[in-house]
Amino acid sequence: MRQKNQQRKKTQRQRERQQHLPTPPPEEPRTPPPYASEPYAPDPYTPGPYASDPRTPTPHAPGAHPRTQPPSGTARGHFPSRPAARLAGLTDRAGGIADRIAPRASPERLLDLALGTALLVAAAPVLAAGALALAVRRGPDGVWDRSPRTGLGGRLFTLRSLRTRRFRLDLLSRLPHVVRGDLSLVGPAPLPPGDPRAASPGARQWRQELRPGLTGLAQVRARSGMPWDDPALLDQHYAEHHGVVLYLAVLAEAVRNPLRTALRKARPGGGTDPVQPRHT
Repeated sequence: MRQKNQQRKKTQRQRERQQHLPTPPPEEPRTPPPYASEPYAPDPYTPGPYASDPRTPTPHAPGAHPRTQPPSGTARGHFPSRPAARLAGLTDRAGGIADRIAPRASPERLLDLALGTALLVAAAPVLAAGALALAVRRGPDGVWDRSPRTGLGGRLFTLRSLRTRRFRLDLLSRLPHVVRGDLSLVGPAPLPPGDPRAASPGARQWRQELRPGLTGLAQVRARSGMPWDDPALLDQHYAEHHGVVLYLAVLAEAVRNPLRTALRKARPGGGTDPVQPRHT
């Protein structure tokens, strides 16, 4: 009985205490953050204590999830469209072809391309007629004369020319070599491999650095017979002083000499030399 009375008093005191305690307010429902599935991470672009740029990223805390960054490399939107890619490919191909036709084109090479192409187009009908006449007269094997020559950088090529010197068709038939880059309109004479004129060390050097020409200073000046007009010296002089001015001067002289000769022969009695008295 005594124990029951004590237990009853203890239970009564606990009830009295609970009656005097304040009632806790009801809990409000919590709204989850917008990125509740990802753990919280500080802004990586928050300026640090020693950052001079306010947008300098700070290192992430251990275990924090960094902000998603765009992948390295070219993004999908940065790729060009198909027409732009095709145009870029065509431009690259055109540049490669231009480099093969005229690598590091000099002013003389540009003149070779422009003037050589124009002369070839103008002379094409005459060359075709001459080749046809030779084929009828000598057969197909008697039209072209082929001979090896040494070109720029010591490269060997086969020089093709018509087997006739009438109307300078043999020189005009070499114009495709000018357009192709084997020859220049003006330059030293193209020599066959092993020619003794290219054996000296000095001549070997400048001959490899210069394209041989369809005509040259030696061709327009060597007719005087003077000692200083030796063909080898004239070719060396052109190689040492070649440029656009000398190029055009030699080309003009090469065109003027045949015209002067043709006009002289067209005059009455101009094609015959006066009779010289014989010395006995």
